[in-house]
Amino acid sequence: MSLSDDLLNEIEKWKAKLDKGILTAAPIDSVGEAMLSNIKAYRQDCDHFLRKGDLVRSFECLVWAWAYLEIGQNLGHIVKKSPSA
Repeated sequence: MSLSDDLLNEIEKWKAKLDKGILTAAPIDSVGEAMLSNIKAYRQDCDHFLRKGDLVRSFECLVWAWAYLEIGQNLGHIVKKSPSA
């Protein structure tokens, strides 16, 4: 397996995890809303770079989105909700 294949597999794995995280994320204030907006924008950027074949930038967008999600949760601006809520 090539490095590109490995990176593509990681991108697919973390996209799925991030998508689940976004579905269960609920902002509780305006800071959380802004953070969730940035998370979603980075997630879209991930797909944009993936379509262009830029795997490094695609993965980098996932890292930033995941960081925003965790920071938002750790600071209490974003809470986890049930996926069906």
